[in-house]
Amino acid sequence: RKQTVTVFIDISVQFRPSLTPSQFPHMSLKDRVLGFWDFAMDNFDSSDITTMMRDEEEGSAIGELPIPGPSICPFGCHCRLRVVQCSDLGLTEVPKNIPSDTKFLDLQNNRIRELKEDDFKGLTHLYGLSLRNNQISKVHPRTFVPLKHMQKLYFSKNLLTTIPRNLPTSLVELRIHENRIRTVSMGANPIHNSGFEPGAFKGLKLNYLRISEAKLTGVPKDLPESLNELHLDHNQIQAVELEDLKRYKNLYRLGLGFNHIRNIENGSLSYLQLLRELHLDNNRLTRVPRGLPEMKYLQVVYLHSNHIDRVGMDDFCPRGFGMKRTFYNGISLFGNPVNYWEVQPAAFRCVSDRLAVQFGNYKK
Repeated sequence: RKQTVTVFIDISVQFRPSLTPSQFPHMSLKDRVLGFWDFAMDNFDSSDITTMMRDEEEGSAIGELPIPGPSICPFGCHCRLRVVQCSDLGLTEVPKNIPSDTKFLDLQNNRIRELKEDDFKGLTHLYGLSLRNNQISKVHPRTFVPLKHMQKLYFSKNLLTTIPRNLPTSLVELRIHENRIRTVSMGANPIHNSGFEPGAFKGLKLNYLRISEAKLTGVPKDLPESLNELHLDHNQIQAVELEDLKRYKNLYRLGLGFNHIRNIENGSLSYLQLLRELHLDNNRLTRVPRGLPEMKYLQVVYLHSNHIDRVGMDDFCPRGFGMKRTFYNGISLFGNPVNYWEVQPAAFRCVSDRLAVQFGNYKK
């Protein structure tokens, strides 16, 4: 079975099923973009993690692990099926004697201040590492060198001022928001576009990236081309210009909700031919963005809580037949000053079901 992997810098290629329209009014953007791993990190349950690990081992490129011999579980930790849980123990350093066959190591909610060179020595099979909510401010340049196969690293809520060096090239998910980073823009870090340094993501083939609450004023143009999901919610982006998205032709999901977007330049969406979900809710748009009818695979569009006062006949659906390969199964337009009774039903001729279109009461 195909391996599914999910990056917060906030970095998953894990495709979540499209939400039904009835869910639109009840979920915030943050709720919608959070995947299984977010839930696991906030509500850690070893049985959930174990199930996930089993699923991801199928089709893994790492290969079969040797049958482990007797191993010692670090004092106070819980070790089961290659998952080592050492969270909420008040640890001030990475524990010793971590089994060499460990695939997931949970060190969140401790008091670790520094990562040393040999902290993860011998953990060559480690797949996921959570260091969330510690006090880490210093990372040795060779800390992550032994982790040749690590794909998920959770580093949020620490005291980092820079991105750790020599991250594994196997990494596909990196979450490092809510730190004190000042050179690369991350979620909940007060950085503007000028904070991006050339080559900051060099060598990383990231699939998922979220940069939220970072005061971005435009769409960054130098993020990894490999991205399947890009979420730039809760920033200060004011417009999407013609070539802002040119680099991101592999995107399946784009999140631009909770910004200050007034204009999306005509043609700027034409690069996203594989896009399935577009989040533009809670902005300042006055009309439906141009180019949606030409997006053959687009299925879900969030446009609620804008200033849209009209919907044209061809705003969503192409004229003629055979141009759009998938029908919409979710369009949210509630929280806009458009009068739904003035919209022609034919405007939604390429929508799978009438209940897939969500209007609603508009309150000034």
